[in-house]
Amino acid sequence: MFLPQIARVALDLPLRRLFDYRVADGEQLSASDIGYRVRVPFGRHEKVGILVELPVASDLPLAQLKPLGDVLRDLPPLPADWFRLAEFCADYYHVPLGQVMLSTVPAGLRAVKQVKARKSRAVLPNAAAAAKPPELTGEQQVVLTSIAESGDGFHAYLLHGVTGSGKTEIYLRLIERALADGQQSLLLVPEINLTPQLEARVAARFPAAGLVSLHSELGDAARSRNWRAALTGEARIVLGTRLAIFTPLPELGLIVVDEEHDASFKQQDGIRYSARDLAVFRARQRAIKIVLGSATPSLESWANATAAGRGRYRLLTLSERAVEGARLPAVQRIDTRLDKPQDGLSSALLRAIEERLARGEQSLLFLNRRGYAPVLACAACGWTSHCHRCAANLVLHLADRRLRCHHCGFEARLPKACPTCGNQDLSAFGRGTQRLEAVLAARFPEARVLRVDRDAASSRKQWEALVARIYSGDADILVGTQMLAKGHDFPKLTLVGAIAPDAALFAADWRAPERLFAQLMQVAGRAGRAEHPGEFLIQTQFPEHPLYTALVGHDFPGFAAELLDERQQAGFPPYAHQAMLRAEAPLMADALGFLKSARHCPAVEGQHAVTFYDPVPMRLARRASFERGQLLVESPARRALQGFLADWLPQLEAIKAPSRLRWHLEVDPLEF
Repeated sequence: MFLPQIARVALDLPLRRLFDYRVADGEQLSASDIGYRVRVPFGRHEKVGILVELPVASDLPLAQLKPLGDVLRDLPPLPADWFRLAEFCADYYHVPLGQVMLSTVPAGLRAVKQVKARKSRAVLPNAAAAAKPPELTGEQQVVLTSIAESGDGFHAYLLHGVTGSGKTEIYLRLIERALADGQQSLLLVPEINLTPQLEARVAARFPAAGLVSLHSELGDAARSRNWRAALTGEARIVLGTRLAIFTPLPELGLIVVDEEHDASFKQQDGIRYSARDLAVFRARQRAIKIVLGSATPSLESWANATAAGRGRYRLLTLSERAVEGARLPAVQRIDTRLDKPQDGLSSALLRAIEERLARGEQSLLFLNRRGYAPVLACAACGWTSHCHRCAANLVLHLADRRLRCHHCGFEARLPKACPTCGNQDLSAFGRGTQRLEAVLAARFPEARVLRVDRDAASSRKQWEALVARIYSGDADILVGTQMLAKGHDFPKLTLVGAIAPDAALFAADWRAPERLFAQLMQVAGRAGRAEHPGEFLIQTQFPEHPLYTALVGHDFPGFAAELLDERQQAGFPPYAHQAMLRAEAPLMADALGFLKSARHCPAVEGQHAVTFYDPVPMRLARRASFERGQLLVESPARRALQGFLADWLPQLEAIKAPSRLRWHLEVDPLEF
C-alpha cells in the first residue's frame, strides 16, 4: 500500500520543534533534496523553511498534515556541515533549531515571493595585476612555516602579534595557499568599520579571486547575492562580521578570526552566540585550520594556548613590528594627582600635543565616552538629566542641543531652565568626546580638530570620509572612542593620549580590567611607524597599578598570567562555565519572582554539579521601562552545565509568568 511521503521542515519560530508536511501525491523527494528551501502553509499565511528530514512517520495523523509547497531549487541545497553547525549552535546555546537556521539566511532568500537574483560584480574575476606582497620578516616566516608543517586536518592557532607586526600579511599568505589548493576562505572581523580597509587590501592581493563581504550594513539584495555566491562556490573569499560564521561554504579550507578577543563577536540579543567559538567548532568538524589573531588575546584563548589549556591551541608569536626600524610606542604614565588636568588635559599632555603640531604630526586623544557631558544638573535643587525609562542619565549632546539616553535611545530637547525649580544656570558635569573637542579647538585654534565617534560616523559612508581625512593629513588632533582603537595605520599619527581610563579599574564587572588593557594596548598601537616613533601617554591617578605597569612594558603575557591566576583562585572563567538567566518586567518584583521560581525548579534539586547565585537586579536595573534581574548558574564542568540546562529549560518554559514578563537564557555570558 502506498503511503504519502512526509517532509520535516525547520521554520523561523520560537518553538523547539520541527514541522511535518505531506508531500503531494505524484511528487517524490530524495535525500539529495534535504537542505533546499521550501514554501509551506503556516496558519493563514505561507512561510519559507528548510527541508531537514524525510521521516518515515509523523507524530500527527497523516490527515492532519498540510501539503508541502514548492521546493525552491534556484540554489544548491545547504551543505551537511552547515546543518551540523546550526545544530551545534541550537544545542549549545539552547535555542530553537529553526530560528538558528532561518535567521542566518538573508532576508531576501526567506521571502515567500522570491526576487530573481542578479549576479554580483563583486565576485567576478578581473584582469588587474595583483599587488606585490611585502618581504616577510623572520618571525613571519617562522609562523608560516609552523602552520605549513602541521599537516592537514584540524589545527587551531593563536597568533599573538603586537600591533603593526604583520598579522594581516600572515592571513593573506594563508588565503593564498587555500586558493592554490582550490579551497574557500572565511575571514571574520569584529566590526563593520574594519571591513573597507581590509576588503581593499584583500581585493588588491587577489584580484582574480571571487571576494564578497557580508555584514549588517549591506542591503538585502547585496547580502543575498553575496551569500548565494558563497554557497555556489563562486566566491572564494568571504570577509564578514560575526553573522558570516553561518555562511554556507562547500569548499571551506581556512578560517581566520581577526581581533579574536573583541566582544563584538558575541551576539548580545536574539540568539546569543559567540562567532569565535562557533568558528573553532566549524574548523574542527570540517577538519581544517583556524587562526585566531590578536595583540591582546582573550584570556579564554590564551589559556587554551598555554599550559593552563593543555595546548588546545598552538601559540604563535610576532613580537616585533613588521617594518624595519619600527618600534613599539613608548608608554608613559602621567600622575594626575601631581599634574592636575585642566579641562581634562594635563600640562604634560598639552606639551606633547604642541610638539606634534610643530612637527606637522598627528595626535589622538582617546576618550571612550561620546557626547558632551555624561549629565546635566541643577545646583540649586539637585535635578539631574535622568532618563525616565532607564536607570541612567541622559547624556548632553551640545552640538545638536539634545539630551540622549545611550541605552534606550530616548532623547529630548535641551531645557532652557531647570524643569523642577526654573533655575537657568544648569551645569554640565563630566566630559565626553564633544566637550573634549571643544576644549581642544579653544586651546589650539590653529589646529584642525576631528572627532571620530558613533555620532560623527553613524554610517559606513561617513566613517570612510573621516578615515580619508585622517589619511590625507586633513586633521591635526583626533578625538576618538574605541572606533579608532584598532585596525588602522595612520602614518602621521605619533602621539596617543588616554583620558580618564581609571574608572574601569574598579568596575563591578570582573572582566573590566581585561577589556581596559586590550583597549589601551590597541589604541597605543596607533602611535608611530618606522620613521616616526610613537608615544602613548596615560593620565591616571593610579600610576603604580599593575595594569599600567604591564602596559609600560607591553607585557601582555605577564598581565594575562596574573589575571588567570586571580580567576583560578576565584573560580571564574575559563576555570568555570556559566549561564545567565535574565528576566525583565514592568515591575522588579515580577522579574525577581520569576527568577526565584526558576531557582527552585525540580531540575535545580537534581544531581547536576551546578552552583546558583541569588537572583539580583542587573547593573542597569531599568532599561526602556522594564525592570531587569538576573540569575547566574555556574559549574566547573561544561558538560555538567549543559546537562543541567537541557533539563532546566523545559521547566522554565512551564513557569506561569506575568503577561509582560520576558526572559532569556545566555550561555557563556560576557556582560554582568
